This record gives sequence, structure tokens and C-alpha cells, in this order.
Amino acid sequence: MLILFDVDGTLITTHRAGVAAMGHAGRALFGPHFREDLVDYAGRLDPLIIRDLLTAHGQPSDEAEVGAFRAAYREHLVRVLAVKPCPAQPCPGVVDLLEQLHAMEHLTIGLLTGNFPETGRIKLEAAGINVDRFRVCAWGSDSPHEPPAREHLPEVAMAHYKQVHGRGIESEQVVVIGDTPHDISCARAHGCRALAVATGIYGVDDLSAADLAVQNLTDTEGIIAWLTRQAAPAR
Repeated sequence: MLILFDVDGTLITTHRAGVAAMGHAGRALFGPHFREDLVDYAGRLDPLIIRDLLTAHGQPSDEAEVGAFRAAYREHLVRVLAVKPCPAQPCPGVVDLLEQLHAMEHLTIGLLTGNFPETGRIKLEAAGINVDRFRVCAWGSDSPHEPPAREHLPEVAMAHYKQVHGRGIESEQVVVIGDTPHDISCARAHGCRALAVATGIYGVDDLSAADLAVQNLTDTEGIIAWLTRQAAPAR
């Protein structure tokens, strides 16, 4: 069984450190007029967020421009997360849940996130979460299609699972855990189960299209029981 976690608003909160870093990057590159509040962020892919920010400020959004912004964003994210106390913290229940899932041999835990790999890792490590525990990762820059979309990422994760384990996995053995309707829709697009958690900007009622919607991940025993009720006997 493969369990895929979103990062921001699901595993951790950074108190919008990523958004702030986007703004700092834009102002460093284009001047003080740059505003980071002109686009939506929740549940979206970082490559698309950057394109939208560039377009909103009348800048080219080709590969070179996106790459330059990505590099500046990484640099400023490190600085934003270096303040004390660190704004990156695990969401409620996450640490205990990950500990128990990691110990279960018939499960593989992974990431399905809009973050770039380098900035996603920076955020998780700042929150004290060991990224190496996630054996399968589908990052926001991993879509093989143009334009990229979050709906492409479950297929990417399932392909990575096959590379790791030497055999494929059926979609009904995959669970996507996230805090936005985008997480639910990407799971639905591939016949995966969706567990929604209201630790981001959406409430439980907003996430009712998921197979299970919870306030947070503190009910470790109950969540594991739900996750594993269709677990395969072996990896």
C-alpha cells in the first residue's frame, strides 16, 4: 500500500513562509513593486505559481525565467526559515502518525506535493521531519505533461513505486492525504482514495468530497485503521 502526503497544510505549517519567500524573490529580481499576493497558492504546483506571478507582473514566463525565480525562491526560503523561532512546525498528530506508519512493513509512505524537491525538503527538514522516510516522491516539477497539473502526480508516484519495489501497485491501494480540494481531485482522477485534513485554509465541510475528512491527524489509531483497511498483505 502507498500513502502519499501533501506537505504544506498537511504535514507541516510554515505560517506562509513559502509565500513570503516568493515575495522576497520577486522583489530581489524585479524591484519593490513586486507583490506575492496576486495569485492563489493552496494546493497548486510551484512551477505554475511562479509562471502566474511572472505573468501578473508583465514578465516572461519561459523556462529560463522560471528557473531564475526558482533559484531565488530557494535562497530566500532558507533565510525566512532561519529565523527563531522557526515558522515551520509539524501539524497536529503528524509526528506520531509518521512514526507508526514508518514501522509498518506492508506500507510505503511518500510525498505528493506542489513543492519543488529542494524547497519541499527545506521546509520539511526545518519542521524536523526526516524526508528520507518518504520512499516515493512526486514533486510539483515532476509532471511529464505541459501544462503540468496536480492530477498528473499520482501516476508519477505509482511509477516511482514500481521502480522502488520492482512491481506495480493498483490505484485502490493508494491513498492521497491533503488539505485542499486539489488533493482530492488528483486522487479521484486515478481511482485512489482521498483523506482530507482541515489543517490548511479549508474546513472539513469544504473537503467533504474526500473518502474521509478529519479536523486533524491526531487520532492516530483511527486514521491508521482507516488507511489500512484495504492494505495489501505485502509491499
